[in-house]
Amino acid sequence: MGRPNLSEARRAELLPVLAAAFAAFGYRRTTTAELASRCRVQETILYRLWPDKRAMFTAAIGFVAEHSEAIWAREFARRTSAVTTAEAVLDYESDHLGEFGLYRILFAGLSETDDPAIKAALRAAYRSFHRFIRARVAEHRRSRAGRKGPDPRLVAWAMIGLGTAVNLGRELDLLSGRARGELLATIGRHLLDP
Repeated sequence: MGRPNLSEARRAELLPVLAAAFAAFGYRRTTTAELASRCRVQETILYRLWPDKRAMFTAAIGFVAEHSEAIWAREFARRTSAVTTAEAVLDYESDHLGEFGLYRILFAGLSETDDPAIKAALRAAYRSFHRFIRARVAEHRRSRAGRKGPDPRLVAWAMIGLGTAVNLGRELDLLSGRARGELLATIGRHLLDP
C-alpha cells in the first residue's frame, strides 16, 4: 500500500483559507505574503504546494464549485419533505445565496479571462454548476410527469444568471437580503415550473 499524499491533504486544508482571501481581496490585490499569513505558513510552503499565485487562484475557483455542490448535496440529502432536489437547492439558495462571499472569486476571475489558465478554471467551474443544476432540473421535470417547459440546459443557464444577478444586487447594495431571497425563490420557481 502506497503512502498517503500529504501535499494533497495540505492543499485541501489550506484551500478554504486561500479562497476566503481571494474572495476578500480579489486576484490582483491578494499577495502571496497575505495568503501565507492567513494560512499561518511561510510563503515557501505555498510554493511547494502550488507553482504560483495563479495556480492558487485557479484552485480557489475550483473550490467554489466543489464547495457549492457539497452544500447542495448535503441540503437535499437531509430534506424531509417531498420537494425535489431542484426545489431543495432553490430553497437553500433563496435563504443563503452568497453568504460565504465565494462568488466574489468568480467575479474577480472575470477580469482575468485574458489569462488562459484562469479562463479555463472559470469555464470548468461554470460548466460544473451547469451540469449539476441541469441534472436537478431534469429530475424535477421527470417527477412532474406531463409538465412541459424550456429545455433543462437553458433553465440551468437562466438559474446561474439569476444567481449572478442576485449577487450583483448584494455587492452593489441594490437588493436587500429579503429582496434577494424573494427574487431567487419567485423567479426560480417560474423557471422550474413554467
